[in-house]
Amino acid sequence: MSGHSIMNLPNLLTVSRIVATPIFLFLLLADVWYLRVGSVLVFAAASLTDLYDGRLARSRGRVTEFGRFMDPLADKILVTSALVALAVGRIVNAWLVIPVVVRDVIITSMRMYGLYRGQMMETSRLAKWKTTVQLITIFVILVMIGVQELSIHYQWHSIIDLDSAMFPLLANGLMAVVLLLTVLSGFHYLFRTEQHSSSAL
Repeated sequence: MSGHSIMNLPNLLTVSRIVATPIFLFLLLADVWYLRVGSVLVFAAASLTDLYDGRLARSRGRVTEFGRFMDPLADKILVTSALVALAVGRIVNAWLVIPVVVRDVIITSMRMYGLYRGQMMETSRLAKWKTTVQLITIFVILVMIGVQELSIHYQWHSIIDLDSAMFPLLANGLMAVVLLLTVLSGFHYLFRTEQHSSSAL
């Protein structure tokens, strides 16, 4: 069942995720310690909207074509922006981020082309798992950054040293898992699209 109004709570939550993205980036890239710590909270809040918007839409019968299209797009905007920022800040290796960004650009282009042809590309279960893992990975890395900022400011014994081998190893290890899921979900989309095209002939 589709909701008749675009301006409903689930869609507002989806749009809020897009609005939160530049705020998150501003805080993360700031030179002030408490702003960088605040970026963790903003990202966490934005990620929670992804958890609830779809559930609310389905439970309240407010599923719309707008929401079905914008929900995964909002995810990609938030996640891609965060990954690029982490790569630019040399928190994670750029070569792990670039394929993820390229995959998302390709899938988003396919989704928009399908919409132009009047065909809505459904988000696969594997893609949803991939997005969840991406959000968790970014959140864990941000928490480590936040803890490091707090330990430096309050002169605590450094729990996480950004220059040590532990942080890059953990951050890039998590990103390697994200990359694997991203590649798998990308091939799944392409294979499913090819199957659909063949069956339509």
